[in-house]
Amino acid sequence: MPLLVLLKKLFMPLKKIIIYSLLLITFASCKFRQKVSMVVHHAKIYTVDDKFSVAEAMAIRDGKIIATGTNDVILKEYEGEEELNAAGKTIYPGFIDAHCHFTGYATDLWKCNLVGTTSFEEVINKMKDYSKTAPMEWLYGRGWDQNDWEVKEFPTKEKLDSLFPDRPVFLQRIDGHAALANQKALDIAAITAATTINGGSIEVKNGKLTGILVDNAMGLVENVMPVISDDLAKKYFNDAQNTCFAFGLTGVHDCGVSEHTINLIDEEQKAGHLKMKIYAMLTDSAQYYDRWIAKGIYKTDLLNVGGFKLYGDGALGSRGACLLQEYSDKPGWKGFLLSDTKHFKEVAAKLATTKFQMCTHAIGDSGNREILKTYTEVLKGKNDKRWRIEHAQVVNGNDFDLFGNNNIIPSVQPTHATSDMYWADKRLGAERVKNAYAYKRLLDQNGWMPLGTDFPVEDISTFKTFYAAVVRQDSKGFPAGGFQMNNALSREDALKGMTIWAAKAAFEEKEKGSLEKGKAADFILLDTDLINCETKDLLKATVNQTYINGKRVYTKQ
Repeated sequence: MPLLVLLKKLFMPLKKIIIYSLLLITFASCKFRQKVSMVVHHAKIYTVDDKFSVAEAMAIRDGKIIATGTNDVILKEYEGEEELNAAGKTIYPGFIDAHCHFTGYATDLWKCNLVGTTSFEEVINKMKDYSKTAPMEWLYGRGWDQNDWEVKEFPTKEKLDSLFPDRPVFLQRIDGHAALANQKALDIAAITAATTINGGSIEVKNGKLTGILVDNAMGLVENVMPVISDDLAKKYFNDAQNTCFAFGLTGVHDCGVSEHTINLIDEEQKAGHLKMKIYAMLTDSAQYYDRWIAKGIYKTDLLNVGGFKLYGDGALGSRGACLLQEYSDKPGWKGFLLSDTKHFKEVAAKLATTKFQMCTHAIGDSGNREILKTYTEVLKGKNDKRWRIEHAQVVNGNDFDLFGNNNIIPSVQPTHATSDMYWADKRLGAERVKNAYAYKRLLDQNGWMPLGTDFPVEDISTFKTFYAAVVRQDSKGFPAGGFQMNNALSREDALKGMTIWAAKAAFEEKEKGSLEKGKAADFILLDTDLINCETKDLLKATVNQTYINGKRVYTKQ
């Protein structure tokens, strides 16, 4: 047999074997790609894991991430029922606001919005218009700030009395720590010039009420105000979550809520209407402690009731923050604590043997010192209780180490610095203000720190939070060079504070806060790379899509 013919006969079976083998490999690779709910690819995914690594793709099954990696690896190994081609855009873990008032913001939606008013006259005009369509007899407004006005003094009630002699009016300051009430509202609350209250003040001039109520004094009016219906509250919860989704928020820490509100949240979540993940702190109510300590932390996939929110003192803007020395712009006045120190110690002792967190609002250096001392007496050094001080706004230089020595977590809101920087030195003086809004120094205490907004006290925008933390300027570039830049955060730390560290502040870092195998597929698709973009582009960033447990809950219109 000719050699050529022989070679052909031998080669033909070999060729078929190779072809069949290739077909088999191709078929196997198609057949055996794992079926998953979703594959995300061609993205720049900031996983925010321990190495702050960046991936190109990830696979999701049953609401959880099962793998992250390169496009080649993920697309070769997984086939998604749904695919998201990010076309090179940036993906982050869903933002978590570690201190806000979500349900309070929601139920404020029926009130007259006074944020940004530039004079009391503008407030009056807004209330005139609002009175024509207000859903109830009470006229309720929120958001004014006398520091934004040419006359930077608290207003008085005379104009409200003349315009609305027969309708009660209650206008809450932006920080929620002061309000202006008209005479009708004061009469309903039985407040007179002789009324006094612990942890609050009722302003009286020349023997007459001015209408200004600070901190606990506001409760005298709020306790007699009608509340909206449960159905309307639930509607506003859903309206509020849509705004949150548009800013990339997939989780919030709701600070100081009632049992009734928690029940409404739980009902809406279980009904599938409220998809926002909520870490709730119960309000400081004597009737709650024993009941909740007995039954323990309540946790579902979307709701975690794991802490109690207390108020140490008031706010700096309304001069209710408790200072060690008198206010620089109000001689003889130091502010006040909202409860007796005995109360804080009793609550700390009750919670010490439980898994509940103690989370206490403290603004002034005296307020912070009292709460730090209370915590220290119970915690006694290193621990993993993760008790929090909310705001930690003005801290005496001698007290910073108490955070690190006792693993006390400062939970801060960067936009407080850029809102207050115009007048904070007037309240505190040039030296004391250096220890205010000291976020980098606070971060160094434990090596991690959660960030929030405190909305509706501040803007809900997550991008303003990031910008304030990193750039420490307002949107117009003031002040040149930034406000006390020695306490600015890096972009990486700011992102961690809004994701994994916020989750950690609620003992949820193993469930969410980063895009890693086994964690919830809570993520957002942005049009801007916050870590590498130009500073001027940070405030222009927008969210294109928001996902919770692998399900899209928001798409930019």
